[in-house]
Amino acid sequence: MNLLLDTCTFLWLIWDEPKIRPAMRERLTDPGNRLFLSTISLWEATAKFAAGRLEVRASGSAWRHFVEQREAHEIEPLLLGDASVGHVETLPFIHKDPFDRLLICQAIEHGMGIVTPDDHIRRYPVKTIWD
Repeated sequence: MNLLLDTCTFLWLIWDEPKIRPAMRERLTDPGNRLFLSTISLWEATAKFAAGRLEVRASGSAWRHFVEQREAHEIEPLLLGDASVGHVETLPFIHKDPFDRLLICQAIEHGMGIVTPDDHIRRYPVKTIWD
């Protein structure tokens, strides 16, 4: 299955946070699943770091850290394309976070499940996963 990681899921995964339970970790390391991280999540995490709202546990560039960690965890990049953006106008306005709304659009466009603990995302017509 193709799984799109929410930004917080990616950060918790790379920083080995206990917020990801063992069953979810198993799913994320299952070779039958392909993991993806959107450029939207890189943008969100880097912007939060730049605004002082996210501590990065590495020296140097936050953006570089996120890219290196994505690669080290064998997570594939997912670029934002025009077709994904086109879904924005049809989404109900349940979630106000533009980053999450774009992740939802990408999951819809690419037929992916989103790995997220976010209850707002669960209210959209997209498969969500959180064990």
